[in-house]
Amino acid sequence: MTISGVNEGMFGSADNDLVKEFMKNYKQGGRSNEMKRGRGRACVVVLGDIGRSPRMQYHALSLANQASLEVDIVAYGGSEPHTALLANPSIHIYVMKQWLTASQSFPKILKPILLLLKPLVQFFMLLWFLCVKIPSPDIFISQNPPSVPTLVAVKWASWLRNSSFVIDWHNFGYTLLALSLGRNSYFVSLYKWFEKHYGKMADASLCVTKAMQHELAQNWGINATVLYDQPPDIFHPASLEERHKLFCRLNEDLFQPLGVRDCVSNGTSMRDSHHQNETLFTKEVSSNINLKPNRPALVVSSTSWTPDEDFGILLEAAVMYDRRVAAILGEDDSVDEEVMWKDIFDGKQCLYPRLLFIITGKGPEKEMYEAKIKRLKLKRVAFRTVWLSADDYPLLLGSADLGVCLHTSSSGLDLPMKVVDMFGCGLPVCAVSYSCIKELVRVDKNGLLFSSSSELADELLLLFKGFPDDCDSLKVLKYGALETGSSARWTTEWEEHAKPLITEVISRF
Repeated sequence: MTISGVNEGMFGSADNDLVKEFMKNYKQGGRSNEMKRGRGRACVVVLGDIGRSPRMQYHALSLANQASLEVDIVAYGGSEPHTALLANPSIHIYVMKQWLTASQSFPKILKPILLLLKPLVQFFMLLWFLCVKIPSPDIFISQNPPSVPTLVAVKWASWLRNSSFVIDWHNFGYTLLALSLGRNSYFVSLYKWFEKHYGKMADASLCVTKAMQHELAQNWGINATVLYDQPPDIFHPASLEERHKLFCRLNEDLFQPLGVRDCVSNGTSMRDSHHQNETLFTKEVSSNINLKPNRPALVVSSTSWTPDEDFGILLEAAVMYDRRVAAILGEDDSVDEEVMWKDIFDGKQCLYPRLLFIITGKGPEKEMYEAKIKRLKLKRVAFRTVWLSADDYPLLLGSADLGVCLHTSSSGLDLPMKVVDMFGCGLPVCAVSYSCIKELVRVDKNGLLFSSSSELADELLLLFKGFPDDCDSLKVLKYGALETGSSARWTTEWEEHAKPLITEVISRF
């Protein structure tokens, strides 16, 4: 694997080279000797952080390993990709320079101009990489969204380099834009026109659900092949040894509360002892690792901290769980929480466990919700927000007791990949209910659905009653999640549905 980047400022002296390359392709009708058939290369295009684009990483691995192609990835950097991607000698990552990032602040009067200028800069940056920096590919595979300027740039590049062009539809870009601008916005309408116009110009399309396939066929005039997200082999239930090592690495993070103190961080004696053989969840005695009977239940949620995931639902459900457990146990506000916490750490068993929510991910609304969490006064619930490596994230899912998915989909036509990953680890899921989620979550088989914070709180009470040994409802869902996760893997799904389409498209050129 090789990584390349921009070495000459924004474009530097590259402008003339880009023009020369365009003219050469134009004069030769896009059929130079370099661009003959059978180049044995594919290009995966992501106008985003490649480390946070798992499906496109899996595409790259499958193109390299299952289709025996050299693969060039053109994307932004930021997060570390999967180790398997970095170690593969047939995969070459070209890192584009980001310009006008969200963290930069500009005068309000300039923002409309910058909104128009940013896609133009991205467009020419993409063309420079796709037409000059990388070798000519047989095929471009582009993630959508974002649609503008990605689809335009990749289509132009496919013309100039006489390559085929495949779109992998994860969602619709115009519906995501509408979350911030509104469905009636002129910019949303214009964005949709570009998305539809250039979407129809692709040589083939993949999509993530049957509902999206139907929408594309009926209202867009696009025939797409469904390629369901499936977990790769790195997602599996974690062994006791893997759990213990992971929790040892996370010990410092787990004992750092978002507020002043909580039902996890109050265990100062264990935090300060720095025992390498003991974590919040596990204990090693004479080389034997055991789960602690008074451990909290571990609930994991992965979020991009964006408006299409209402994290407030989870916070409200946590407060309801806390209060309802206190009511069930006949407690009132006069109960000293520090006495209760000491009893728990000393081994006292309760009908309902403490809950530790570990929230992974990065995004624009993270700080806002962390501030809300700090203001909560909870006796039996704690929150931690972390960013994990691509190798530790599957281990966390494989070590957890329940997953929560807050994804609602801007279009109502895509499925949350995080749930697929959870099933791969044998982790049952509570997910927000929306139009096509039942293509993935089978109620009372591998998970439960909810539409409000009250429903989610009810589900937490149902699943964790008697934890850790006597929670039969949770065990039933765990078995179903294991069955779902083991029934299909990414390599099998890609071999059956994506590889024939890609082979056929390449053969036309």
